[in-house]
Amino acid sequence: MSASPAPSGAATPTTSGIGRARTLLLAVVCGAAVANIYYAQPLLHTIGQAFGVGDGTAGLLVTASQIGYATALALLVPLGDLLERRRLVTVLLAASAVVLALAAAAPGFGLLAGAVALVGVTSAVAQIAVPLAASLAGDHERGQVVGTVMSGLLIGILGARTVAGFVAEAGGWRWVFAVAAGVMVLLAVVVRIGLPVVAPTESSTYPRLLRTVLELVRDEPELRRRMALGAVGMGCFTILWTSIDFLLSAPPYGYGPAVVGLFGLAGLAGAGMAVLAGRLADRGHQRLVVTVGLVVLAASWALLGLGGTSLVALIAGVVVLDLCQQALQISHQSVIYALAPQARSRVTTAFMVSTFAGGTLASAATAIVYPAYGWPGVCVLGAAVALAGLVVWSLPRT
Repeated sequence: MSASPAPSGAATPTTSGIGRARTLLLAVVCGAAVANIYYAQPLLHTIGQAFGVGDGTAGLLVTASQIGYATALALLVPLGDLLERRRLVTVLLAASAVVLALAAAAPGFGLLAGAVALVGVTSAVAQIAVPLAASLAGDHERGQVVGTVMSGLLIGILGARTVAGFVAEAGGWRWVFAVAAGVMVLLAVVVRIGLPVVAPTESSTYPRLLRTVLELVRDEPELRRRMALGAVGMGCFTILWTSIDFLLSAPPYGYGPAVVGLFGLAGLAGAGMAVLAGRLADRGHQRLVVTVGLVVLAASWALLGLGGTSLVALIAGVVVLDLCQQALQISHQSVIYALAPQARSRVTTAFMVSTFAGGTLASAATAIVYPAYGWPGVCVLGAAVALAGLVVWSLPRT
């Protein structure tokens, strides 16, 4: 499918370059925005006690944020092609600050859950910033730029729990949301000042815009392939991080919440791989990255299997899996952004909805497998998902 031509005066993909400062700014925006979704996870028990609700009810906060984020991926992210992007990012960051402040001041659990759901909606600005970075980047650097911005995303996901734990310990759980609100205000101001105006690339109506997402999926076989592989990668990532807390808090480890939260920092090695994978993509090595990445991803579950009794093997497995997931993600996005340069927000919607769906299904499967088969069962599940990715990758291209 060929994307609709840009309206008169619209910005087209640039070849001059984005600049390091703007790349880092968008990486920070991505990381800070996506972190908003994860701040509540290590605080669920504390919040439940504060409002007098059980852990199961408190866990609904995670569900609320995921529903909000998924809704925004499908309905809000495509607006990046229809509206001026700097303004859109600025408005969403400001809106995120407002709903985070509401969460910090929520007098009851119901209002907190509603605010957290809206936090999920506004946090989708992270997935508008990524195609924005791709559009501002020159053709020679697009993969590296996307890799850098996505490294910010990974740092936000894995670092949010640690940050939330430290802030909550120092000032209480409400301060976590209050500090996050302040960060959003600061970023909104910096984005407004530091980024250029980026005109829309689409002039159709909003309903038509949403229909073209489905048309892109229908007409671009490589997009469908990368959507399936994105679901595989996020599935493996989710299986690991959904179950590892249970492993670390039980014998033989028996770690407390603070140590378990710090363990997530082992996954930050993937942030460096994002930049390297982006450079390889710029040099035309996407297929090599995906092939090696899927093979090593499957092998990482054997290493993680040994982690049931070996801390060294467990840490090594976490690092290898996150390295592979980041390399695969950057390769996929580098390819899909080249398919339809004028519809990068819409291909992001298609790709991320599929990726998010893969993570959601993997989370549900893990919830069934872990109680029945423990850590070994989880590792078998993760290996099976990775091998399914290899099957998809080996299918003939049409």
